[in-house]
Amino acid sequence: MGCQLLLIVAVLTIITVVKGNVSVVEACNSNDLKALKSFKAGIHIDTSGRLANWVGQSCCRWEGISCHSTTGRVTEIHLPGFISTEDSVFQSRMKGSLSPSISLLTSLEVLDLGGLVDLTGIIPPSIGCLQNLKKLYLYGNKLSGPVPESISKLLKLEELHLHENRLSGTLSSSLGNLKNINQLLMHTNQFTGVIPDSFTNLTNVVRLDLHCNYLNGYIPEKIGELQLLEQLDFSNNLLRGKLPPSLCNLTVISVLYLDNNKLEGAIPFPSSPGQMPSLGFLRLQDNNLTGKIPPTFGYLASLRRVSLANNKLEGAIPTSLGNLQDLTELYLNGNQLSGQIPKSISQLSQLIFLSISRNQIEGPLPSGMFSLQNLQTLDLSFNLLNLSSIPMWMAELPSLSRVYLAGCGIKGKIPEFFRTTPSPLQELDLSVNHLSGSIPAWIGSLTQLYSLNLSRNSLVSSIPETITNLQDLGLLDLHSNKLTGSISQVFKIGQRFPDGSLTYIDLSDNGFSSGIELTGGGGQTGIRFLNLSRNVLEGQIPVSVGRLRSLRSLDLSYNKLGYVLPGSLANESSLETLKLQNNRFTGRIPSEYLKLKKLKELDLSHNLLVGEIPAGKPLSDFPESSFSGNRGLCGKPLTACRA
Repeated sequence: MGCQLLLIVAVLTIITVVKGNVSVVEACNSNDLKALKSFKAGIHIDTSGRLANWVGQSCCRWEGISCHSTTGRVTEIHLPGFISTEDSVFQSRMKGSLSPSISLLTSLEVLDLGGLVDLTGIIPPSIGCLQNLKKLYLYGNKLSGPVPESISKLLKLEELHLHENRLSGTLSSSLGNLKNINQLLMHTNQFTGVIPDSFTNLTNVVRLDLHCNYLNGYIPEKIGELQLLEQLDFSNNLLRGKLPPSLCNLTVISVLYLDNNKLEGAIPFPSSPGQMPSLGFLRLQDNNLTGKIPPTFGYLASLRRVSLANNKLEGAIPTSLGNLQDLTELYLNGNQLSGQIPKSISQLSQLIFLSISRNQIEGPLPSGMFSLQNLQTLDLSFNLLNLSSIPMWMAELPSLSRVYLAGCGIKGKIPEFFRTTPSPLQELDLSVNHLSGSIPAWIGSLTQLYSLNLSRNSLVSSIPETITNLQDLGLLDLHSNKLTGSISQVFKIGQRFPDGSLTYIDLSDNGFSSGIELTGGGGQTGIRFLNLSRNVLEGQIPVSVGRLRSLRSLDLSYNKLGYVLPGSLANESSLETLKLQNNRFTGRIPSEYLKLKKLKELDLSHNLLVGEIPAGKPLSDFPESSFSGNRGLCGKPLTACRA
């Protein structure tokens, strides 16, 4: 039935007149009733139970349905997935598809089916018949296919939320006809093609969000003509070209996210004071932007969070950054910035997070940085600072809990002042420096430490027993030092705190000789990454290693381990990497290893293994190099075994 015929039917809808006033009839409009029953029929499962109560002829009394007070026509459908009660919020499911008969609801103004995670199928092409529709919420479903061209006929539409679906195809230029739209959210789908230039006709749009698609092409040159635009998010696409200078004209913009694209060229804003006065959140990271950070960058006086990370920006950090008094987070990492950190950085009294890692910044650090009283995270790793020693003021910052100083040229012992910082340390990275001496026993007093990275230094002696006090430790990286003795202390952390967070352990390239017998002992079930390679470990892999059910990567290569391979390794169903090469393992490869279905990398080479390689996947998928150097092995992918 065409849209014009539906309109005629709607006009002829019978109403009753009582005492000169129009009142709603008890019976539902026939077209509305047909549409709602068809919608219900298209839903096979409704965990909320709302549709089960859709019985009888009085549809205006049904849950989720609102009608016009005089005509009795259905004007709103509210069946969102998230349902609030006095005690909680839960997400309901409606499994099924959206009936094309929904287009019979010609007086409908609001259609809210957002968050119904099992709603599938397509958006009906006839949806353009809903000429009175003002709000269309179909987000958070599993809808697929293109956006119907007919949506462009919904000239009264104010809000269109189609995000978080599986919609595909290109964005039609006809969407630019929706002159009354103020919210257009189509992010997290599978759209391709370009952003139509006609989108610049949406002069009433306040929020425009297309992030997480596959859009390419350019940002429309006239994007700055959207004078009411407050939030613009084109991030996580494949956009290329330069940033349009017209962005400077967005006078009320507060959120601008263009990160994770292929944008290039210089940052064109701001060119003068007063431009983009409300901009508080700016993300341009992970592009190919070049040139300098504009010296006028400090004109963006409302900035609170800004990320220019992972581009190709060069030159000095502009002193005007000191004007950004509201700035709480600054990410400049992964560029080619040079010179020194400007003294004006100390004026950022609200700064919480500062990352300037992986640049070419030189020392010394400005002493005024001690005034950053709110700073919680400081990352200066991999610059040309040549600090030699860590400045004392760094340990006196009252809020600092995460310190990253990898590759900064630090020498000497681990400074003891980290023991008594005003705010308990949670993450400490001093890797790739010139630290010497031993790991101090006081490290065990940092009881809130989650991440400790001291790798690639010249540390000696053994791991202190006090490390077993670190109940919150999740990441321990000590690789490439000169440490010796036992590694049992590390596994005792899991024994003492079986519900702890330890997931990543790298002790490789040291001189550890014992302690592996505790691997898999009670409590380490959360470990996902374990690297003990290139040590002098002896003995056998204990059967208890099979208890590491979360393990994804195990590397015991280049040690002196021997005896047979434990079949219990097959219990690690999540294992993706297994490296046991260059040891002294004997016997056969256990047939149980065929259960390691997720295995992507395997190396058993250069051992003393014998017998036929168990036939079947995943072992048969690996190259000859995974088994070479075992003179007694045969079978695919090596030479066939002799009868």
